[in-house]
Amino acid sequence: MQKEVALTAEGQTRLEEELVYLETVRRREVGERIRDAKEFGDISENSEYDDAKNEQAWVESRIAEISQLLANATIIESPKKCDRVILGAKVHLKEVATGEAVTYQLVGSAEADPTHSRISNESPVGQAVMGARKGDVVRVITPRGAFIEYEVVSISK
Repeated sequence: MQKEVALTAEGQTRLEEELVYLETVRRREVGERIRDAKEFGDISENSEYDDAKNEQAWVESRIAEISQLLANATIIESPKKCDRVILGAKVHLKEVATGEAVTYQLVGSAEADPTHSRISNESPVGQAVMGARKGDVVRVITPRGAFIEYEVVSISK
């Protein structure tokens, strides 16, 4: 039994686009690389062939992974009212000790991307802020056991 995957509508669209690209463009490109590498002769000592086969394996595994994610996806509706932090909401936090501010969008683990301020609801910060209201102070336990306190400054769509 597969774990249910939470996706925003944007995340679903991105995965669907990646799947189409992999199935149409990348598969064909890799197939051509394999054909070209076979023309070099003996495939037992052909690094081009080995590289192309490894890439083919990666493409096929990514296609299977995305297909599985989409099959088990629950689409997160964009929140209408943002009085509590829920999946899909953007939350503006201020670190209590330093005053440093940060904004995150809370998403499912399949589309988490901290470099683009999209954090998983399963991450330490995500878990701490889920359900919090504006003005609440939440405590995030770090992997080293210390904690950081954040004040929820605002919540938006």
